[in-house]
Amino acid sequence: MRSREYDLEFRERAARIRGWGTILLVVAGLLWGWCVVLLMTEYEVETRGGSTRECAARLFTEGGTANDGVWAGDYCAAERDWPEALAVLGLSIPVALVGTALVTTGSVSRRMSAHAQAMRELDRLTERREKEAERAKG
Repeated sequence: MRSREYDLEFRERAARIRGWGTILLVVAGLLWGWCVVLLMTEYEVETRGGSTRECAARLFTEGGTANDGVWAGDYCAAERDWPEALAVLGLSIPVALVGTALVTTGSVSRRMSAHAQAMRELDRLTERREKEAERAKG
């Protein structure tokens, strides 16, 4: 019975590993979502005079409000800078890779455990049939 207890513990551990991987993939998805928000949504900035100015989405502008810069009297470029969006995207990559590795490891471990159990059951059935065949002959 120790092997059964070990197998159950092994499967629980594999499920926990897969669960952590799923959590990391969700975090990576949230980081990707944040990057999309930073790049694709319009935003407002407050100027030195206290008024607000509407800025075009960073991804959909061609030399417009987001790219002119403060030197041209525009505050949009300083508010949502490319390095911030790229940093969020860069941070999501290792999180997604580790999450994928954990989900894969947990899933494969669980499947291998199920396969090993199925093979043990087949071996038991084969042994039982062989014993019954020997009794019938003998």
